[in-house]
Amino acid sequence: MKFLIVGYGRVGTRTAHILQSEGHEVVIVERDQDKVERARKEGFTVVQGDGSEESVLREAGVESADAIGGLTGDLNTNFTACMVGKEHGCRTVLRIDADYREEIYEKYAADVDEIIYPERLGAAGAKTALLGGDFNVLADLTERLSIASVTVPEGSPFIGKRVVEVDLPGDAHIYAHGRGHQAMTIPLPQTTIEAGDSVAVMAAPDGLENVRASLKGEA
Repeated sequence: MKFLIVGYGRVGTRTAHILQSEGHEVVIVERDQDKVERARKEGFTVVQGDGSEESVLREAGVESADAIGGLTGDLNTNFTACMVGKEHGCRTVLRIDADYREEIYEKYAADVDEIIYPERLGAAGAKTALLGGDFNVLADLTERLSIASVTVPEGSPFIGKRVVEVDLPGDAHIYAHGRGHQAMTIPLPQTTIEAGDSVAVMAAPDGLENVRASLKGEA
């Protein structure tokens, strides 16, 4: 698969390396000269320019890409990149930074396929660790694992179960949970799954489809 990563900062760099390690084609769009040089030294094809400009994204090959990630620290750049990608049939992933608010989520959620807010998720993990939990997403997120979000439908065999009790195929596990349009956070021990909830799962790349099918009651 071919992926366009807009922004080669902390989030974009890690995402690009994971995708590359799994054999995917990755093209970086970045305007900062130092980051451009670093990405090229690390083996990536890089187009230097503003990721919110369609001409730059066309140069990067948006017309043939499977997905685009707007992963810079600027929400407007990320959203514009996603909208250009959407016009070309790409799956779209939008990064919202530390200024995440519910109204921002509601404003953009309908227009993109996924919204991520790594700072909020990281803070939730830190809180869990401070309370004695064993959440360790940074250690687990390696080239041997992939992550995905799944909306739990009516009829799922896991409705009514506590998140911590869910047994998924292939040693996959749920590391975050959200209800409705609420932000995903690390689930508390008493958190139960309801229809319409979103869960973020971590699994081996070749096992994600089985995990999705299990959560949806199709397996």
